[in-house]
Amino acid sequence: MTTIPTPIKPWKATKRERLIDLSIFLLALLASYLVVALTEMKGKLALFIVFFIAYMLFTASIKGLKLGSAAAKDAVVNSLVALGAIVTVIPIASILFTVVQKGLPGISLNLFVSDMSQATTTDPLSNGGLLHAITGTLMLVTLALIMSVPIGILTALYLTEIKGRFTAPIRFLVQAMSGVPSIVAGLFILSAILYPITKSFSGLMGALALTILMIPTIARTSEEVLNLIPNDLREAGVALGGTQWRTVAMIVLPAAKSGLVTAVILGVARIAGETAPLLLLTGGGDKVNPNPFSGPLGSLPYYIWKSFNSGSPEALTRAWAGLLVLVGLVLILFTMARYLGTKKVSK
Repeated sequence: MTTIPTPIKPWKATKRERLIDLSIFLLALLASYLVVALTEMKGKLALFIVFFIAYMLFTASIKGLKLGSAAAKDAVVNSLVALGAIVTVIPIASILFTVVQKGLPGISLNLFVSDMSQATTTDPLSNGGLLHAITGTLMLVTLALIMSVPIGILTALYLTEIKGRFTAPIRFLVQAMSGVPSIVAGLFILSAILYPITKSFSGLMGALALTILMIPTIARTSEEVLNLIPNDLREAGVALGGTQWRTVAMIVLPAAKSGLVTAVILGVARIAGETAPLLLLTGGGDKVNPNPFSGPLGSLPYYIWKSFNSGSPEALTRAWAGLLVLVGLVLILFTMARYLGTKKVSK
């Protein structure tokens, strides 16, 4: 019986190459330690920078002597790419670690089953909770999604499928709106709707401001996603006798489903932690309000801002706990959206 030989993997590092890489790493670590110890450069940042420079030089030198100048240049570029990845990951990891470390002491069951109607931020942690803020944030995000997703996707469809006479000005306005500060959106709703019409705080006012912030993100991302759909699919739909809207609804949109869900996720990320519009428009209630169209509505950003302003140790712990809950809530929403976006429809 003939045995099938093990396939060769030339891209896989050999034991000798792994040993060389380990030696370079240890040598760079030793060199950086000596430089920091014997010179005026002190601290973790100096150690990291010297280590990276030493590692890059040692790697480029060894690769250059062994394989030539092209390999040396490749080693330098690989080191710079690795540095970029590390610099990107370190702040994210540091933020998550700090939020978890300082927020866990304030997490308890009571936090999720009670509101602040009978407590203040300076009270012991056993009094009051985040129920009003969690429900308020969910209602705000839901209302903003209901209003912004259809508008954003329809705008992207107009820019990519219809391409009418207003394509250029609409694209310009969408790009301009993407840079609008959140406080401007809040002031617009305050002066255009709240003061002259409703004359009262409500969750709807905050959701309208968040919608203004979400639409440009969803529209621009959706436009890029729809542009990636091959024109062959559109032509095939028309060739089968479908009208333009049927081709878009039954071929283009299903093909771009995953990308459109990503656009929605980016839109939620844009508004999840916005505080300025909510300070102006929602009133920041301390009790659960099931009606987002009437009365003050609490939210996690408002609760965090209020707790940090109090300044007491209990209030600061509450603020960090609120931050941890907000991060966890956003991660849950992202996971659900990604699952729904990649789930295959069963036949």
